Amino acid sequence: MPQVTMPQLGEGVEEGTIGKWLKGVGDHVRIGDPLVEVVTDKVNAEVPSPFEGTLTGILVAEGDTVANDAPIAEVEAGDVAASPEAPTEQMTLEPEPEAAAPAEPESEPESEPEPAPEPEAPAPEPEVPAPTPPVPATPAAPVVVPTNIRMTPAVRRLARDLRVDVSAIAGSGIGGRITRDDVERAASGAAPAPAPAAPTPASAPAGPATTGLDDSPVKEGDSLKKLSPMRKAIVKHMERFLDVPAAYITVEVDMTPVVKARTAVNADYKSREGMSMSYVAYMTKACVEALRKHPDINAHWTDEGHWRRKAINIGIAVAVADGLVVPVVKNAESLSLHGLNAAINDLAKRARNKKLRPEDLEGGTFTVDNTGWTGSVLTLPIINVPEVAIITMEKIVKRPVVLEDQGDAIAVRSMMNMCIAIDHRATDGAQAGAFLQDVAAWLGSVDANTPIW
Repeated sequence: MPQVTMPQLGEGVEEGTIGKWLKGVGDHVRIGDPLVEVVTDKVNAEVPSPFEGTLTGILVAEGDTVANDAPIAEVEAGDVAASPEAPTEQMTLEPEPEAAAPAEPESEPESEPEPAPEPEAPAPEPEVPAPTPPVPATPAAPVVVPTNIRMTPAVRRLARDLRVDVSAIAGSGIGGRITRDDVERAASGAAPAPAPAAPTPASAPAGPATTGLDDSPVKEGDSLKKLSPMRKAIVKHMERFLDVPAAYITVEVDMTPVVKARTAVNADYKSREGMSMSYVAYMTKACVEALRKHPDINAHWTDEGHWRRKAINIGIAVAVADGLVVPVVKNAESLSLHGLNAAINDLAKRARNKKLRPEDLEGGTFTVDNTGWTGSVLTLPIINVPEVAIITMEKIVKRPVVLEDQGDAIAVRSMMNMCIAIDHRATDGAQAGAFLQDVAAWLGSVDANTPIW
């Protein structure tokens, strides 16, 4: 029976959480009908049915998280179903080579029994080849590491590489977390390390309920806010940052030229385009121009090495009602100031209305985070892995400043802090500092003649 599988909803996304089933068992579905809402750390997306027929089985409950390509539903094809050749390609909903790969192991057992005629000459040997066909398939089967077991992303990758069944390991880390040593012991066959002793109070049955790790008692008026699917996904994605040796640099920039230029053009721009010119657009443009000079920062860090990306794809952090998403302005190096402003405005609106598409979250090479709208003047941002840098723009504040180039005159200027977080494996403080200076220089050069379109 055709199965619907979990699609890959974004670059680097390895799993998804079932948010809400939009169809029930027994419902008739057509190709393209919204079947289920899936939540990742990047996007809420409605997954369409790849088949036409009757939904006969829901295999994953709402709130559960499963890996890409895992079966989530069964559809019994009807008379008007897709052509017989289509299901294999449609099953994962995205026509990528990786999605079609699972179909190949199924065909291998059909071709491998052909060696069976060889042992027909010696009578005793027909039984020997019988167990042989399954052997080639075994290495091809990926090791599935359950997502509900506590470990860092690095340890999770190690378990997959060493083909270790982590479900049989008692974690020796804090709170039962599985450590690198635990995985390596299991791979070598050594005895596992003793798990940390759990507190066993003598009067446990009579003791008060506790809130968790610190054993704080639950008191009257306390309430538990359970994790939403998006928050769970954000937690897992943010834990990837634990493997990053991050460094931070903060500088202040004089935004007076930008403030004056924006004030001068905003009314006319708004009447013409139907939206305001944002400071985020100016900041993004400044970062794009600086990234042209610093390709090591427009990059991804991978196990293979430091990949410098040709396209400059700027992620824009957008706060939404139930979390945070980072949609991406693609090929930002080809956009004017207006083009950047329009793209940012469109992505922010669709993010808040839950209308983002998976492709809107893919391919980011650098992230801009406007923390200033919260009133913040200094934020230490978290790098959006696998990117190697993220920059914040803080609140623009008027204050007296000494102008050294004007004879140490004191003037009221619009000042803003910028903080960049870098992956120290990919770049260093000197280059990051030079990058910030180039960003500040572009912002300082803005005037009435700066092109908008």
